[in-house]
This record gives sequence, structure tokens and C-alpha cells, in this order.
Amino acid sequence: MPHTAPALSLPSAGAPFEAVALERRDLRDDDVLIDVAFAGICHSDIHTGRDEWGAAHYPLTPGHEIAGTVAAVGSAVTRHKVGDRVGVGCLVDSCTECENCKNGQEMFCTKPSVGTYNSKGYDGEWTAGGYAQQVVVTERMVVSIPEGLELDVAAPLLCAGITTYSPLKRWGAGPGRRVAVIGVGGLGHMAVKIAAAMGAEVTTLSRSDAKAADAIELGASRHIATSDAAAMKAARASFDLIINTVSADLDMAQYLRLLRANGVLANVGLPNEPYSVPPFALIGGNKVLTGSNIGGIAETQEMLDFCAEHGLGSTIELLDASDPAAVDAAWDRVVAGDVRYRVVIDTATIPQV
Repeated sequence: MPHTAPALSLPSAGAPFEAVALERRDLRDDDVLIDVAFAGICHSDIHTGRDEWGAAHYPLTPGHEIAGTVAAVGSAVTRHKVGDRVGVGCLVDSCTECENCKNGQEMFCTKPSVGTYNSKGYDGEWTAGGYAQQVVVTERMVVSIPEGLELDVAAPLLCAGITTYSPLKRWGAGPGRRVAVIGVGGLGHMAVKIAAAMGAEVTTLSRSDAKAADAIELGASRHIATSDAAAMKAARASFDLIINTVSADLDMAQYLRLLRANGVLANVGLPNEPYSVPPFALIGGNKVLTGSNIGGIAETQEMLDFCAEHGLGSTIELLDASDPAAVDAAWDRVVAGDVRYRVVIDTATIPQV
């Protein structure tokens, strides 16, 4: 029979969090039972939980930035053993057979892939995420957290880390390359850390200078306030790669002007409205406007190994969830941009019911 674990759940859109006993399935042969230690709060949790992206299934336990230790394994598990430090990101299953899965891009599984929460698994059951003290995941989707990375600062890497690492790697961030990061938040602060560790010269772009000192401390060489028209004009044709981490309705032409010829603007933000891009903004200079969506399991492991090698963890605020209302308040702070830079739930504080 399935067992239960303390968790935080939303009974409906707009409702506050409640402490619940969340049912987790019995281990299958290839399953790993993880004692969750920390769960990061991603803006995607909020969009989904508040039914802003539509089709949310309630009750809903969010969370796809999960770090903990292996508590038990199924009889066929070979990659992980009890006591291992592990993480789970945005995916908990894929078909393994389609071209995308075989190419290490499980997030584009054509079956399709199964998300960590608010997703119907291949067994027909709805998935529930990491705002809980335990989670059961097929071993293929579990990654190892290297020694040297504390679990609390590693948790956000399972989404914020891989979401920024993947386009930085794909588009050649490194020595001799100038990289700009739009937004210094949960995603943006990791983009700065990772790009700097790759050897790129990093500039941050945000509406004001409020985070300028933080940006330099994170690894940027300079900061530009996008509200400063003169500074933005002076920065034209400066960058090889721009990573946009904000979910705002931006004037993309303004940012495309900041690219050198053959430059790339990679978008990982998800605004509610479509972008408007004049064709000449792309044709002039052979510029690329592209998107990026997390990364596959192998690349996620690669990212964790890179972060461990360079001593990179997320900059976090640890949250006591003994009062579930604290998570509601944290969500409001994330939406308001009032977090430095990722809120992480200490899942040991989730109440027993």
C-alpha cells in the first residue's frame, strides 16, 4: 500500500497552503525514495499554483527544486544507494525511446515527459512535488549532488541552475565572450555566477541600480540600469550573448540592439504576453532570438558537477514552514521581487497532520 508524508498543498486556485498527509506510491523496482531536506520556490510554482497558466490540477503540491538523501531503493536500482545525496528537478519520467530522450533531451519527450508536479504520470496518477518530506522518483530522473555543495544551496540549481547553465553552454559563454544577464533574481543571479565561472565578462541589466552592488559581488564586471537611456545607448553592439531571465513584457528590439553582429539573445523568461520583434532587429547583424527550456538529466548532472567544482550554490533565504502561511507570504515576496535570491523551504519544518 502507498504511504504518506507530511507536505504542503493547495486545495484550489487562490487558496492558502495547508499541511497534509501526502500519499506517495510504494517503490517500484526502479524507484528511489528520497527524504527531502530542502525545496526551492520557483516562480513557475506560483504561476501553476495560482492557475495563471491554466489547467492546474488540485489539490496541488508544487516544488521541482528538490534536494535530499536516498531513504530506500527498488530492487533493480543501480545508480543510487541509501544515504546518497541526490536531487530532482522538473522531470520525473520520460519514455526513454523517442529521439529526444535518446539524445539526452528528456524534457522534449514526445510521449510527453512527466513533470514533477501537476502532471499526469504514465500510470494515470497526478504527480506531486517537493514541498514535502518525501518523494518517490524513478532512478533515471534522480541526479547526484556532489560533495562540497550543501543541500540547501544546491536545491535551486535543479531548476534555476540548469535553466541558465544550458543556454550559456550552448551559445559559448567563456573567455573572450561578453555576456549580459537581464534581471538579477532567482534565475539571473545564477546566470551571473555560472557565466563568470565559465570565464565570460558579465554585465547585468535591470531597471534600476538597486542591485548593482549585489551584481558585482555575484561576479559581474558592471551593471547597467535599463532606465538610463544614455547608458543603454552606449552599450549598443557590446555583447555576444544576452540571457533574459525575467518574465516581463520587454521591448526586445531594445535588447537586440545591444548585441554584436551574430549575437544571441536567449530567453528563459515566460511573460504572459507575446513579444513584438521587428524583423530588421534580427536581420541587421544576423542576430538570433531563441529560447531555452531547462536541460536533460545528463546535462543537469554536468551542471551540478560544474557548480561543485567552482563552489557555486544559489544565494538563498531559508524558510521555516511550520506555519504554512509563511509559504504564501514567500510567494508574494517572490512576485514582488523582494527575495535575495531564492527562497528555500526547510522541509523538516512542515507540520505533521
